[in-house]
Amino acid sequence: METCMDFLDRIDPDISLKILTYLEDSSDLLRASSVSRSWRHFVIVNGLWKQLCLRMFPQLSRVSHVFELNKLSTKELVEAGSSYSKEWESLERDDRAYALLARACTSFIVRDCVLEAISASSTDNYPEESIDNTLQPADIVARRASYWLTRGQSNPAVTERVTYKLVDEFCVITEINIRPFQAYFQSGLPLYLVKAMRFRMGHPKSPMGVGSDLPSDSYPDSADEKFIWTYTSQEFPVAQESCLQKYKLPEPVLCVGGILQIELQGRIQRLETGGSLSTRMSYVQVMGRPLSPTFGVEILEPSGKFVLKIKNNTLVEFQTQPGIPSADHLQRRRTYFQHILSIPTILQGNLVDDINEFEMSEDEE
Repeated sequence: METCMDFLDRIDPDISLKILTYLEDSSDLLRASSVSRSWRHFVIVNGLWKQLCLRMFPQLSRVSHVFELNKLSTKELVEAGSSYSKEWESLERDDRAYALLARACTSFIVRDCVLEAISASSTDNYPEESIDNTLQPADIVARRASYWLTRGQSNPAVTERVTYKLVDEFCVITEINIRPFQAYFQSGLPLYLVKAMRFRMGHPKSPMGVGSDLPSDSYPDSADEKFIWTYTSQEFPVAQESCLQKYKLPEPVLCVGGILQIELQGRIQRLETGGSLSTRMSYVQVMGRPLSPTFGVEILEPSGKFVLKIKNNTLVEFQTQPGIPSADHLQRRRTYFQHILSIPTILQGNLVDDINEFEMSEDEE
């Protein structure tokens, strides 16, 4: 014990900083900051938690400043006789915020993050074949085939776009899963596929730009102009299969603003009537980690920067009320039973006419 030494006291600070920036795991940096008061001070002064978060999520470079709810401001602390300087208080605040964020982004449970469908570049038959159907995991809902159908096009290069609002304005997205629709009621059971997918994430240009003023009978092309995109993925090739296809992002993406758009490129399948090219999509699932109620954001326009808000200094996850099944869970159970009961008759056409009534017992509900 007598020969032990603290390398932070013995080597150049720049070399110490370089060594500690090699820590890529939040638990390792947490241990380092707990070694001693001098190590804790070193981590805070050099903003190591912020550096780690920026390496994880480049989108955080747009943070204007950090704001903690229910915390006294620097002015109030000084007036109360505190010895904290404004600079040190800011360093400590950033340290707390980014340490909490790094842990949340790797420890919160991954779940489906889609809240609602906002817009589609085209819809062939609204509302029966609207993008609202892509929120249902079953191919058959209320005795009808469930899918979104685009308008027919003669040009296969026409790109279609669908836009969704996520459950939180601040999410870490890791994977987008999509199931194309197989037309079981058409000869040859065709799959309405595209050649490639691409994903964009961003935020509304204004608080009212999330579709509240969209007409109820259609989804206009102009809806895309309401958003600012801060992330665009690579193109992902689409497998010619009817299963749920998983598109894992190369790195988790921090979606600031809670808007996700899917671009469908290069349509393949022709409609039975008219012969034009069209696309059908059955189900969309966006997997990630919502960061509320611990965190919140405030977009600062027109700069595009945002305020990172710490609403709770403990890791509190987004979740439904304990013990009460979510509406989505109950709907999935109902559509599952509808699908099972419809199997003998689904080949008769789009509409399943002779489905047997099924009531779940009170225990199952």
